[in-house]
Amino acid sequence: MPAGQPLAGFIMTDSIFNPDSQNDDITSKVVAGLERISEVFKVLLWDKAKRVGLSPIQIQILIFVAFHKEDLCNVSHLAKEFNVTKPTISDAIKVLDSKGLIKKETSPTDSRSYSITLSANGKAMVSEIHDFADPLKSQIDGFLENDLEDISKTLNTLIYKLNRTGILTVQRTCYGCKFYQKQDSSDYCNLLNTSLLSKDIRLDCPEFEAKPTGNDS
Repeated sequence: MPAGQPLAGFIMTDSIFNPDSQNDDITSKVVAGLERISEVFKVLLWDKAKRVGLSPIQIQILIFVAFHKEDLCNVSHLAKEFNVTKPTISDAIKVLDSKGLIKKETSPTDSRSYSITLSANGKAMVSEIHDFADPLKSQIDGFLENDLEDISKTLNTLIYKLNRTGILTVQRTCYGCKFYQKQDSSDYCNLLNTSLLSKDIRLDCPEFEAKPTGNDS
């Protein structure tokens, strides 16, 4: 059998990853495209990890802690944020602690619970690693603003829907926030008391508070 030829009866013709299926179904083409983009993040993250002597998850933790409030920087939430187990996060934190990159802040109400903050060395490390995705951004910077707004809106909507169906554990987009409201055909934030343009919809909002399950208005 020639190289690259699928085994007869083995490959499903309607698979998202079948090029013929992608040609006939735009949704399959989009999903396959997102899969390729995910590979870009893996490549860029691993490249940075090798340069600084950290693992990808350790880099992700440091960057997350640098830009998010302390009550999100604990083992339980980080495990949900990166869709890994608590032991995986705990092991990564142990390494970061041994390298002097983080500090543990024990909970005043539970000595077994703690959050993490960056040490001075940790902040210096973040200054080296936070730009790992810049090669991707530099390509996207060339898109037209209207196209970028459409892509942003689509991604926010997709992330919200994946969260509501339980596939994505954590999201902090406006669409899932209790302060967000749809008014006719426009978007409105009840915290800011202002209408939102498409470019104003946030993917990761610091003031995000999850709306009750089942409330999609």
